[in-house]
Amino acid sequence: MAVPKKRTSLSKKCIRKNGWKDKGYRTMLKAWALAKSLSTGNSKSFFVRKITNQA
Repeated sequence: MAVPKKRTSLSKKCIRKNGWKDKGYRTMLKAWALAKSLSTGNSKSFFVRKITNQA
């Protein structure tokens, strides 16, 4: 079984953790921008059908 030879420094650990968090933050921003464009009707990549109630 592979074992690390030396302990990872706190700064390296923090850098890696921040990169991991930043990836999630960027994904959240893209989702938020898409949701905003869909709600305002400005989306050019998605077509949303308007459902009308015909009673």
